[in-house]
Amino acid sequence: MDGINEITDTAFAVLGGGCFWCTEADLRKLSGIKDVISGYAGGQGKNPTHGNYIEKGYVEAVQVYYEPQKINYVQILDYFLRHIDPIDSGGQFADRGGGYRPVIFYQTKEEKIIAQELLGELDQSGKFSRPVAVALMKHTAFYPAEDYHQDYAAKNPMHYGAYRVGSGREGFLRQMWGDNASPLSSREKENLPNDEEDLRTKLTPLQYEVTQKGSTEPPFQNEYVDNKRDGIYVDIVSGESLFSSLDKYDSGSGWPSFTRPLEQDNIVETKDGSSAIFGAEVRSKQANSHLGHVFPDGPEPTGLRYCINSAALHFITRQDLEREGYGQYVGLFKNN
Repeated sequence: MDGINEITDTAFAVLGGGCFWCTEADLRKLSGIKDVISGYAGGQGKNPTHGNYIEKGYVEAVQVYYEPQKINYVQILDYFLRHIDPIDSGGQFADRGGGYRPVIFYQTKEEKIIAQELLGELDQSGKFSRPVAVALMKHTAFYPAEDYHQDYAAKNPMHYGAYRVGSGREGFLRQMWGDNASPLSSREKENLPNDEEDLRTKLTPLQYEVTQKGSTEPPFQNEYVDNKRDGIYVDIVSGESLFSSLDKYDSGSGWPSFTRPLEQDNIVETKDGSSAIFGAEVRSKQANSHLGHVFPDGPEPTGLRYCINSAALHFITRQDLEREGYGQYVGLFKNN
């Protein structure tokens, strides 16, 4: 069984990283990933279910469809290994038992050699206190999990977020890898400016004043306050993903308002002391752009209002996500 699927010009990899909700959500963030399916691999017998996969010897895994011209197997494995606990063979974080053990399912001799080399490098890095314990298994079959497990993080963000933190995964990854666990999209990598002159060339005067000097654009008379199209909002400087139209609402404030960030890791919130009525200042992590402020007076489900300057944002329609290097977010709009 080779790694080329019926999806044209798309290869696939099969990886077990503990709870497939988390592994799927993490891998979807990589540029060049076409789709990620949660399921079961490595066991005996056909058609495992969530009720019997453990007794059949399967592990929770994901099948990752990717475009080899945009991302390769080495890059996928390297990223995968920075989003699990590679020294824990007895499960992952709060999820214990063989059904959650970390496994790389290789399909070819070349993939096996690549995996062995990466695991060896990680083992020799001195990063961990015990030997790396990720298993290598020949891939035989993959069975998709039940529908309610697919895209779980996108469909159930509150429960997923609480689970990810509560399981210990999020804290472990932040402690071990920090910013090195978060990928930059292709646009982010290309667009980070080199110096002040680059910034002034790239930005309009208003964009520069807002993002670099902390100014605020006029209410109501700005580009995205009334924008109702499906898509995502990224940092005008770096292109890092910030907000989704799915979380945008009309707050009546005159500025684009959102109930939550699209990528919490790309947002930094700090008290700026510029006004007693302000909540926390919101800045982007990679570019350190001033975006706006967050207030505790928003609607459910978060009760928050991220009040953001249009001048700090670039909007990408759902139709343009793939073309602009943000294909990992296409799945968010499947039902819209």
